[in-house]
Amino acid sequence: MIASGRVAHLASRAQDFGVWQTSSMPVYAALRSPVSENPPSVAGAEAIVPKMDMSKVRERKRDIVNSFRAGTEARLANVEGLEVIFGEAHFSSPNVVEVVIAGSENVALEAGTFFINTGERPAIPDLPGLDAVLQSKHKTLVLDSTRIQELEDVPEKLIVLGGGYIGLEFGQLFQRLGSKVTIVQRGSQLLPREDSEVSAAVKEIVESEGVEVLLNTQASGIRTSDQAIFPITLDCNVQGTAISLEGSHILLATGRTPNTNTLRLEKAGIVTNTKGHIQVNTTLQTSTPHIYALGDCYGGPAFTHISYDDFRIIRDHFINNNTTARTTENRPVPYTVYMDPQLGHIGLHESEAREKFSSKKIQTAVMPMKYVARALETDETRGLMKAVVDGESGEILGFTCLGVEGGEVMSLVQVAMMGKLTYSDLQEAVFAHPTFAESLNNLWGFLK
Repeated sequence: MIASGRVAHLASRAQDFGVWQTSSMPVYAALRSPVSENPPSVAGAEAIVPKMDMSKVRERKRDIVNSFRAGTEARLANVEGLEVIFGEAHFSSPNVVEVVIAGSENVALEAGTFFINTGERPAIPDLPGLDAVLQSKHKTLVLDSTRIQELEDVPEKLIVLGGGYIGLEFGQLFQRLGSKVTIVQRGSQLLPREDSEVSAAVKEIVESEGVEVLLNTQASGIRTSDQAIFPITLDCNVQGTAISLEGSHILLATGRTPNTNTLRLEKAGIVTNTKGHIQVNTTLQTSTPHIYALGDCYGGPAFTHISYDDFRIIRDHFINNNTTARTTENRPVPYTVYMDPQLGHIGLHESEAREKFSSKKIQTAVMPMKYVARALETDETRGLMKAVVDGESGEILGFTCLGVEGGEVMSLVQVAMMGKLTYSDLQEAVFAHPTFAESLNNLWGFLK
């Protein structure tokens, strides 16, 4: 869906690259005003303005998801000795799981080893009035990160509650698809885990596309009305001032909660924290030694690639008989936020590095993407790169790239960190010109 949004964005910017539509080409209905009001002196030339077909966007998304799922299920079906059961499971004792199967008898499964990988789901915030709204005729207008992907039409005015990764990705996406989007963030910056200059650049980017961002704004209640222009009203408090936001839909992007509440973990003696995440050690073992937990359900970094690495920990311990090879301790946690341009990060943020290595000489380098030749040539100069290094040894401690294909540039630096290369090694490397990677020659000149 984000790919569809990027195509719409690029189409709306086509004239910036000297591309115009003529009378001999199909004319698309306009959803928004052209970027430029000065068309070239070509007879019949018109700006290219996209019209979104949400059913096609949704169909494309569904086809890809179904293809991935079908491929996985087909591979499982061909594994000798593996039985796949679809149902609702819970523990009845430390060695027995009962499965409730729709339209069939329940099954009790006894085993000496269990692996729990039940993931998370969108969290429902503690918001006054929300229960009443969810029981009203307007309940379909309250969205989460799953339901918003199944909309038949683009919301006219979308309120996004939460300025984290999910809220930001969907907020920018639906602004590009044609919504008027407002992001409500209770903290002082978007993406609160990121360094302040990165978050500020993210805010500038989404605001330049028309997204309204409200920081330091606490939601105090939600209600609906058939009399107002829009049916959803979110009441908020902005540093002591009460405001009300109206919208056609609201996206609740206030975090996720583990799918552990129906597992009856207490029957197996499995300890969880106050949020319901399963407590594990560095080899993913729970408080019941023969039961292990993988992925989001134990509260680790909620990324698919981390869940996959959890599998590799289990593989090494149970199949490869290498009990010291791999643990969760000190493993790198790369991630990419799929806004546009992408935000890729690996290693420590500046504040983390200064706290962890208080005795070291910590240096940072920040370079705007407008200093990158490839970014200039492709007219994609929004964003920045930031590196955190040990000023004495030259070790790269952390790296962020907010730029086109920022995740790919980040991965290049991650490989350098894995190989123990210093920032000087990248500074002196020969990269092909013009590439985004070539910017790693110049970034280090900004160290201070």
